[in-house]
Amino acid sequence: MTQAKKNAVHTLDITGYTAEGLGVARLEDGRVVFVPNTIRGERWQVQLLKVNKNVAWGRAVKPVLESPCRVPSDCPHSGPCGGCQFRHMTYEEELQAKRQRVEDALRRVGGVDIAVDTIHGAADTHRYRNKVQFPVAQGKNGVSVGLFRARSHDVIDVEDCLLQPRQVNGLGRALKGWMERGNIPAYDEKTGKGLVRHLYVRTNRAGESLVCLVVNGKKLPDEMGLVRALRDYEPGLVGVVLNVNQKDTNVILGDSYRTLWGKDWLEEELCGLTFRLSVPSFFQINRDQTEVLYGRAVEFAALTGKETVLDLYCGIGTISLTMAKKAGRVIGAEIVPEAIEDAKDNAARNGVTNAEFFCGDAGAVAYRLASEGVRPDVICVDPPRKGLAPDVPDILADMAPERIVYVSCDPATLARDVKRLEERGYRVTKAEAVDLFPRTQHVESVVLLCKG
Repeated sequence: MTQAKKNAVHTLDITGYTAEGLGVARLEDGRVVFVPNTIRGERWQVQLLKVNKNVAWGRAVKPVLESPCRVPSDCPHSGPCGGCQFRHMTYEEELQAKRQRVEDALRRVGGVDIAVDTIHGAADTHRYRNKVQFPVAQGKNGVSVGLFRARSHDVIDVEDCLLQPRQVNGLGRALKGWMERGNIPAYDEKTGKGLVRHLYVRTNRAGESLVCLVVNGKKLPDEMGLVRALRDYEPGLVGVVLNVNQKDTNVILGDSYRTLWGKDWLEEELCGLTFRLSVPSFFQINRDQTEVLYGRAVEFAALTGKETVLDLYCGIGTISLTMAKKAGRVIGAEIVPEAIEDAKDNAARNGVTNAEFFCGDAGAVAYRLASEGVRPDVICVDPPRKGLAPDVPDILADMAPERIVYVSCDPATLARDVKRLEERGYRVTKAEAVDLFPRTQHVESVVLLCKG
């Protein structure tokens, strides 16, 4: 038996995937090994890079048996970047891995005996992101505008990320050229010095772009020169905004904004509705697949035009207003005040009169509505990655809706919350996955829970 120690090479069978998209194998002693860039069904010679008591991490050195699902990566940055965990396999295999991940979480964590038979794949796996936040750093060969190297804060200079619209990559080059011509320093995380921290870009269906530059200061040298450089590269640019972030933090955006030129917002269409998006507005990254996801949520809600729907974690009102087209009344709740104001504005902009919005913690708003005698027929929740707050499942159950539609961006927290709701008398009757983030580890899902 080859000893399980660092740098030892073992021949291992890949049997599945982790939530992060790593291949899973086992040593002869039963220890689990995580191996990037491998595919289930393959056999590899694996060099162990880190060995703990129960698990190890390895590097695929030489294939012994390759999967027919293996394909060459079409991205020159995929090795050092690590942002696309599934680019070495066919899209069909990626979809099956994601579908299995949702099903396994519901069964193993949630205790739900249900098959996730459907995953809605994307028609196009390229250039689907409508928002990008490129870190900026001073590299050995000049300014780097791009993405963080895997498991580090080293910035890779990216000429063309295949997940981003083409104009985003051009705007990155324009910023880089302006900084180098004017000797504008990039921000250094280690020293806290330097000026330019991030390039933030939103795009829409019409091909327009909104740029925000995040800086460690209140102004830039030659601000109009920057605007001209960006406009020269991108005719569809509608606005340039400066965001001030002088804190030692990993949070990208600061609290202060100033418009250098044009508009500080962008309009986008979703599910037949129009939404106005400012820089900090939350909006799903993949518009086309979001329409699929919200369509499934509306289908699960089984609305006839008479129901009262409570939409918790409503954000700027995207799901609320989509539901409102088929519901009698929709109530949206969100803890971020700016998002609630955006939701109200979006309702007015689209002529929606049967939706109302309240600012507050999801649990507190639900509790208040229950105390006022509001009894929704359907509750929809779309929480952040951490899932529902501990008190929310009990509050939802106490409101006794006929149906709960749970939209999730994390299968593990979805499964945990489903288990809590099942303990309060709700049963999972449908579960589907939707791929909003092709070629990456992330997957969305929508689950229907019915009372009784």
